[in-house]
Amino acid sequence: MANGFKVVIPARYGSTRLPGKPLVDIKGKPMIQHVVERALDSAADEIVVATDDQRIADVCVPLGVRVVLTEVAHRSGTDRVAEVITRCEWSDDTIVVNLQGDEPCMPVALLDQVAHNLASLDKTGMATLAYPIRDGAELFDPHLVKVVTNVAGFALYFSRAPIPWHRDEFLGKHAALPSSVGFLRHIGLYAYRAAFLKRYIHLDPSPLELAESLEQLRVLWHGERIHVGLAVEEPGPGVDTSDDLARVAAYLAKM
Repeated sequence: MANGFKVVIPARYGSTRLPGKPLVDIKGKPMIQHVVERALDSAADEIVVATDDQRIADVCVPLGVRVVLTEVAHRSGTDRVAEVITRCEWSDDTIVVNLQGDEPCMPVALLDQVAHNLASLDKTGMATLAYPIRDGAELFDPHLVKVVTNVAGFALYFSRAPIPWHRDEFLGKHAALPSSVGFLRHIGLYAYRAAFLKRYIHLDPSPLELAESLEQLRVLWHGERIHVGLAVEEPGPGVDTSDDLARVAAYLAKM
């Protein structure tokens, strides 16, 4: 797997749906500690927590990772990661993995995989992962993002809608998935080259991005490429609301 990459964990205190989310207790630890432990087990040579709140920093510093207190007003975790790249003065060719602070069940193997994939593609600025969709409930769930790729594994489109739409098989029935086409669920784990991310944050949001509420569509809109690898493991659940906490705790108990 790739060596020489960084992991940045953006962790914002003021979540709308779950205030103080990085600090919620899961199996006796703050959630952000679980996320940091995933990163520490990866092949990364540096881990940075990017946060807007001293309380989160106070939890992370004793874990042996670097903490950067970032601006409060960032629109997204991606913007927070970009601030870290600038403040840490990382070179343009540095590979940075964005591990979101609400993903305590992300398999370590996927952090290494997405960094390795990007490192193997010299002229690509961004990489991510996907996992096969197994049933219609997943495909038609708007909370699960779908992705379609070309033959070389580069993203054609991301959507909350079921894509690709099988014209004949989906007429009036959604129970079974057609076997003639593969369906992929996008995993919200990204690797960037530092130079690419510095450009990205200055791109205007696109109409597609605003309609779907998916910031990765900005990349495609502006003609950039995103490589999508097939994840070697299925990721566990993330935390969006308080309803997810019991499910995540049960998952971690099995790990």
